[in-house]
Amino acid sequence: MDDLTIRPGDARDRDFIQTLGRSTLRSSVAPFRFVTDAVLAASYERLLEVFYDQSHVALVARRGGEAVGFLLMLDELPDEVTMSPQAFIAYMAVVPAMRGQGVGKALLKAAEDEARRRGLPYIGLMVTEENVAARALYDSVGFRTERRLLCKTL
Repeated sequence: MDDLTIRPGDARDRDFIQTLGRSTLRSSVAPFRFVTDAVLAASYERLLEVFYDQSHVALVARRGGEAVGFLLMLDELPDEVTMSPQAFIAYMAVVPAMRGQGVGKALLKAAEDEARRRGLPYIGLMVTEENVAARALYDSVGFRTERRLLCKTL
């Protein structure tokens, strides 16, 4: 029997979100961008500050009594081009040993359910091109590419 549960995150989960998020930051950076671990850590801390300072949804996945993943979603950040209301997934991470076991898919479903409950017509996120596993997951649950951020090394 699968004992995976998704629940709203709260203050008890902040250390888990901070630790797991910091350990997975490299997957958010293209390999041609040089960035130190210290800069990545500071960037993630800033993301968490911005996230917690506005309307948001934190979801935590638990299996066997242990936290195994999380999703951070902003619910009042309109699309920057169309100004359409949307839910925006700011960050999602799954404990490496638990990847490929449905944790990410369950977090995404819970986020979609919550976005629908809040009357948001879209849900968006960003992912690096090289993160093939994450892109496959997003494709499998219906996400489509809307725009591409292009970058050139100078």
